[in-house]
Amino acid sequence: MSVVHEANTQDDKFLLAIRELRLRNFSKDLPFLILSDKLPANQVYKEYADGHIEIQKVFTVGNSYQHKIIRVLTELMADKIRRKYDLI
Repeated sequence: MSVVHEANTQDDKFLLAIRELRLRNFSKDLPFLILSDKLPANQVYKEYADGHIEIQKVFTVGNSYQHKIIRVLTELMADKIRRKYDLI
């Protein structure tokens, strides 16, 4: 087996696991966290089962995590993010 084929297989397994986790979160009415190095520090994408994606700032207050919605993405931008991270 070639190294390239093995890497592709591992990448495919990783992507499949991510997609399954995403669907499991949605089935429990939980958001799916998308980390991106393209966002400023402490910001994340959160995708919800209804299809909308928010950019949120995450911070700690005492021992708990808090978040603040920075922006709700348009439907077009949400689709672009899902395609970028191979979530569809």
